[in-house]
Formats: sequence, C-alpha cells, structure tokens
Amino acid sequence: MAGMVQYRLWEHWHPGRFGELVLLSLLAGSIAWPLRRFAGWTWASALALPWCLALVGFAGVLPVACTLLMAMAAIALGGILLPRESAALQAACGLVVLGAMLAWLLPLPLHHRWSYLGVCVVLVALGRATVASTLRGLRRQWNSAITPAPRAAAWAVLALGLASTGCWLPTMQPDDVGYHLRLPWELLEQGRYTMDPETHIWALAPWLGDVIHAFPQLLAGAESRGPVNALWMLLTAAGVWQLCTTLGGDSRSRWLSVALYASLPLTAVLAASMQTETPTAALLVWLVALILRTPEAGRRSLLAGAILVGGLLGLKLAAAATALLLLPWAAWRHRSLLRLLPTLGATVVALAIGTSSYVYAWTLASNPFLPLFNSYFHSPYFAASDFNDPRWHAGFNVLLPWKLTFDTGRYLEAFAGGGGFVLVALLGAWLLALSHRRTAMTAVMLAALVLLPLIPLQYLRYAFPASVVLLALLAATAFRVHPRRAAWLLGGVCLLNFAFQSNGHWMLRTGALKEAVLARGDDAASFRHYTPERVLLATLRRLPTDHGNVLAMDPQQPLVAEMGVRARTLSAYDPSLARAALTAEADLGGGAWEALLRQQHVGAVLTRTGTLSGAQRAGLQRAGAALQDEVGDAQLWLIPVWENAP
Repeated sequence: MAGMVQYRLWEHWHPGRFGELVLLSLLAGSIAWPLRRFAGWTWASALALPWCLALVGFAGVLPVACTLLMAMAAIALGGILLPRESAALQAACGLVVLGAMLAWLLPLPLHHRWSYLGVCVVLVALGRATVASTLRGLRRQWNSAITPAPRAAAWAVLALGLASTGCWLPTMQPDDVGYHLRLPWELLEQGRYTMDPETHIWALAPWLGDVIHAFPQLLAGAESRGPVNALWMLLTAAGVWQLCTTLGGDSRSRWLSVALYASLPLTAVLAASMQTETPTAALLVWLVALILRTPEAGRRSLLAGAILVGGLLGLKLAAAATALLLLPWAAWRHRSLLRLLPTLGATVVALAIGTSSYVYAWTLASNPFLPLFNSYFHSPYFAASDFNDPRWHAGFNVLLPWKLTFDTGRYLEAFAGGGGFVLVALLGAWLLALSHRRTAMTAVMLAALVLLPLIPLQYLRYAFPASVVLLALLAATAFRVHPRRAAWLLGGVCLLNFAFQSNGHWMLRTGALKEAVLARGDDAASFRHYTPERVLLATLRRLPTDHGNVLAMDPQQPLVAEMGVRARTLSAYDPSLARAALTAEADLGGGAWEALLRQQHVGAVLTRTGTLSGAQRAGLQRAGAALQDEVGDAQLWLIPVWENAP
C-alpha cells in the first residue's frame, strides 16, 4: 500500500484493460457452466475447454495441430530417454533434444515440411507405447490433482486462460519482427539457415528457442508462435506444481502457485513474443525440481538434468549462467551419488545439446558469443567493444525489488506495476522460508537466481524465469505457516497482478488484445495498427516477380526479419550497412545512395512517412523507385530490377 501511494499507481492503472479480462472470464464461465451443470464436469475441466477453443480460433487449426504433433514427438523422444519420468518432463526434455539435433543441421538443406513430418512419424512410432500410456494416464492424473482442491484448481485454470490471451496475438513485438522471425522464415523458404552475421549481428546468437518455433511453422506453412508458447506455459505450470509438491506444498498451494505464475503480467507479455524467457522458465523450474529431489530419487535425474542444462545453454547465455549457478548446489545435494564417468557423460550430453550456436559462431565469426565480449574476441562483424544497452543501468542496490515493482518503467519497456507485485507482497513468505532450516538453502539459491541476471543489467525480463521458480517456494511456505491467510494473500496478489497485466507492455495497454478479438483472428488488422510493415511484406510476397533484397530504410523500424536472407536494415542489427548509410548521406544528390542500393541488390524499400532524408529521397528517385503500397505511415517502394546485378 505504501508503494502504491508513493508512486500513485492508480494513475497508471488502466481499468478498461482489466475490464476486458473480467469480461473474458465471464464469457469463459458462461461456456463452462452448462458443462458443469449438465455434464457433471469439474469447474477446472469445464473452464479449460473455452480457452483451448479460443487458442485454436485465434492461432489457427493447422498451427495448433502441428504443435500438438511436435509435442507428441517430444513425449515419444523423452519417453525413450527418460522412461520413468512424468509426461511434462519427458515433453520438455524431448523438445530440447529435438531442437538441439535440428540446430546442428541448420546449414544443411534438410529443413522441409516432409522431412520434419518424417521425423515426427518415426519418433511417435518408436515411442508409441510411451505416447499411448501418457495419453491414457492424463485424465486420471488430472482428476486426482483437482479433487483435493477443486476451487483452487478452477482459479488456476482461469488464470492460465487469461495469461494465454497473449498467445492469441500475432507476432508483432519489435525483437521478434526484427530478429527472431528470421530463422523460422529462412527455413520455411530456403530449407536451410545461412548464418550470415554480415547482415545481422544476432544471426549466430543462441537459437534453440527459434528452432523450436520453426518446427511447427515448417509443418503448417504458417507462423505457430502462439501454440508453441501455450505448450511452454503448460510445461512451466506443470513444473511449478511439481516443485511446490517437492517443497511440501499441499493441493491448494500447488494450484495457487500455478495461478501466481499465470497472473504475472510478463507471462502474458512473453506469450505474445518469441523471447527466450518463456522456455527458460519451463526448463529452469524443472531443473530446480530435479535438484530438490531426495538423493534416492535423484539417481535417474542425471540425464534429465544434463538435457535441461544443455537446453538452457542453447536458449541464451544468461540462461546458461543460471544453470551454472545451480550446478554446485546440485552437486552438493547429490554428492553421495556422484561418480566420475556418469558425471563426465552428463557434461558431454549438456555440451552436445547446447553449444551448436557457439561452435558455429566461433567457426564463422571468431567469437562464440557474437556480438557479446567482442572487446576480447575482435570479430570483424562487430566493433571491438562489448555490446551494451545503456538504457538498463539504473543501479543494483538493496531497494531494487521495491523499484522493480513500483517504478517498473526504469527496468523494462513497461509501466508502473507491469512486473507484478510478488517481490514485495510475498517478501514475508521468503523471509519465513529463509528462517526454516528445511528451506533456508533453497530460499538463498532461488533469491540468488533472481538477482544474478540483474547485477550486470537491471532489466526485469531477465529475472522473470527465476521469479517463476521462486513462486513455488513462496506458496508452499505461506500455506505451511497459515493456510487460511495464505489463500487470501496469494489470491489477492493474483488479482492485483491481473489488474496491472496491461502495464506489462505497451501493446497490451493500447488494446492489442481487444483489437485481435474484434478482428476475429484476422492478423492483418493488428498488423495495420502495430507493425504495418508486415502487411506490406505480405503484399511484396504476392507480387509475381522477384524484387531482390528488401531494405528497411528507417533505422528505428528494422522490421524485415521475415524476409530471411533478403532482409537488409540500416539499424544496429547491421553495423556495416549502417556505416555505409552514414557515408551515403554526405552525397545530397543521391548518387551514393543509388550506388549503395545497387551494391546491396535492393529491389524493395520500406520507409515511414516523414523519415526519409533528402539524400535518401534523391537516391530512390535516381534508382527509379515507385511507390507500390502504403499502410498507415509505412510505405513500400519498388525499384526496377538492376541490370547485371550480383
């Protein structure tokens, strides 16, 4: 309450957006009620149905079906490797291994719909017994989980449904449209990945998350980000449930820990993006659950742990750092079971799974972490300095959890309260966990996981996966101390998080969800409002002739990643072309720009109204560019095919 008063949070609250979530909840309840009343379904099961149908309606039947096929293949593969583990852990590990195998093969022309379909068929055939057993056991396990706490289960399902609304949105966030879409679209259109750091400095960055997004996209022939993120959310929820169980939580605390995860504003925000924090949360929570197993149960955990560590390494360097922080703790807890050869084998497995991008980056660009740490590696594709984003250096100090909660805009592209209220509202539960001998070490390690990524860069999104892991401990501890008050506390925090969900990202705050619902899943309607370049690029694809490379001439709008090898930008994504553009600006007559367009074989140019300089306009005129289409303030210019062009 003090923080709300100090930062005047009522001025940052958007009641209309919260009202949309309330309306969606009422609609889901109205659909679920007949199933509950006349078919005898539990509220949790009945509420799950409308959210599943909504995902199919907004994401598309084929992308959802292909994602389910990928999930079945992952369960089959995970069942072969880890036959005694749960279905969720098998699926998570199977996805990691499947993505890792494809990642090593990225430069080879093997990535086509029929080859991926063949992989699915072979895996499902080999693991058909596991898949069949899993499908038979899901209903029984679901009912047994609901029965002890039906109200808490219904609340958790409703919360997951509200969070899954992020999966309904098409891919529009800047990092996705400028970077993450490049790999899936290259595989879809070229059958291989070119790995060209000359045209994109992040081309060789860890790519496991993008490879997994690409799998159902190749099968469906359409982007499948929403269903893939929904799958990761389910695996994370299952991991939070299992971790809370391991920590001694009862049925209500398990379900409310899942609801807390779903209520975090960043859960919905990340569901609308291709950022790696969504799969990182899933793998990290399962890794901690494995570490907290008893030594007797930990004998079969070594391979699963190695796969999860490798997956975190393959997702992002920051995720790999969290895994490395956990390894000494894991080794100490299971020290009685450690043997040299199995440990070396697990290390080899983790490196084989997670190092493909680092090996290719070292081989092709002389820097395994390009563009990071280039002051040491001196790759020719980036300046001999360390990559840094000065926006997120607000300072690391003891008040950071307070400021992350109430002054969120300094630590994320968000608004006050957009990170949720867990770090402050549930701090007491963490202190109680710290004071209890059984959970003290866990409390210390999970707090370290949250704080570690915030030391070099105070960017809230990087702390999201560890915050998800922390929720299970907070819920279990609160219910251990006082179940009744804990239920009210955790439920109240969930409501407060949902009230500020739209503050987690400017697209949610400006009505992206409402627009998508009113457009009944027509992605073009959302694109016209938020990323009109995607509408223009769709127009370009429909043209009968090949227009060569596509240049995003506005350096602030480098939204052409979906063009793959044909994408060119003047932004920081392409430092060499950005430097060439600065040189071309000196020629006001446009001759230098004409030469640069010819050198880059640019046949299509994206601009924003009012951003063209005089030299750029003159260069387009000299090249014979003509305005082809216009959406909002975005324009598409076509240039006649260059004669004798490279």
